Amino acid sequence: MEHWFVMNAGKQLGPMDDAAARLIAREAPGAWCWKQGMPDWLPIYQVAKVRAMKKDGVTPFPDPTPDMIQPKPSGLPAQAGPTPAPVPAKRPSFTPDPNASGGYGQGQATDGVDFKLYGAETQFVELELDPGESAVAEAGAMMYKTCDVQMETIFGDGSNQSSGLLGSLFGAGKRMLTGESLFTTVFSQQGSGKGRVAFAAPYPGTILPLNLRDFGGKLICQKDSFLAGAKGVSIGIQFQKKILTGLFGGEGFILQKLEGDGWVFVHMGGTVRKIELAAGEALDVDTGCLAAMTQTVDYDIRMVGGGIKSMLFGGEGVFFARLTGPGTVWLQSLPFSRLAGRMLAAGPAGVGRSER
Repeated sequence: MEHWFVMNAGKQLGPMDDAAARLIAREAPGAWCWKQGMPDWLPIYQVAKVRAMKKDGVTPFPDPTPDMIQPKPSGLPAQAGPTPAPVPAKRPSFTPDPNASGGYGQGQATDGVDFKLYGAETQFVELELDPGESAVAEAGAMMYKTCDVQMETIFGDGSNQSSGLLGSLFGAGKRMLTGESLFTTVFSQQGSGKGRVAFAAPYPGTILPLNLRDFGGKLICQKDSFLAGAKGVSIGIQFQKKILTGLFGGEGFILQKLEGDGWVFVHMGGTVRKIELAAGEALDVDTGCLAAMTQTVDYDIRMVGGGIKSMLFGGEGVFFARLTGPGTVWLQSLPFSRLAGRMLAAGPAGVGRSER
């Protein structure tokens, strides 16, 4: 390796390799350079080995103008005790965490709740609340919170506080129809700084953060999939228009409807697959594996083909869901009903029976 010395802005730098000298030549084309074997200092732009090149590696940068040429050094460099060349500082990496929102951990007030997901198969989500900001969650979903986050249990989902007692009872009744608790819990940051509260998944699966604003303000989900969300999100019911869809849909006559313009955190069993359906494109899905869909997707029930043998012994049930685009669907690989059925089947005989 050749050792170059460079005189730039009255300071001698070196020894350094070709790449370091070329970097200085790019920033200061009027500097001077010297190495062992050269009779005297030369303008760095005149030395082909260290002259700055363009991105193609062939074309040199234009010669510097006369006023850019620095004064020629008076003597050859003293090689004893050389001054090392400065190492270019590396730019800090600002690669965003794919499991966190953009404002998480920044210490500044942001628009909407910030969050970070932890874990893989058994996840939990940590929400970061600004002063006065609130989040709503299913009763019993909390994992931990900071001491300045106040917890309050309410009827319904708290999305329409101006509706009074009757509205709260109606909201609670809608939740009861979907199999959820009559109550939800609201977590509000009462301190002057940021507050944090975490919610854990009820069984192995994936917590999916979804901003309702990105989906027209409405999503259709499994009736027990909502875990937590920004306060103001409405948790309602979605009736199926077709009788067969309601009777044989696998998830019952009622699905969960999430409305609003904030973040919601939906729990889905196993691994999640997101599929974009074009207009008219159809997909047949096991009814239990349908986790969520946008409001533009048409949902219907079809009988399994292949004759009576496929229906009775195929192991896939008698009906499947046909989803027709346009829109987005999220599928789960492990519905809770399938997990519970496997666990029950693997249990010892007689479990659950009373002792005689």
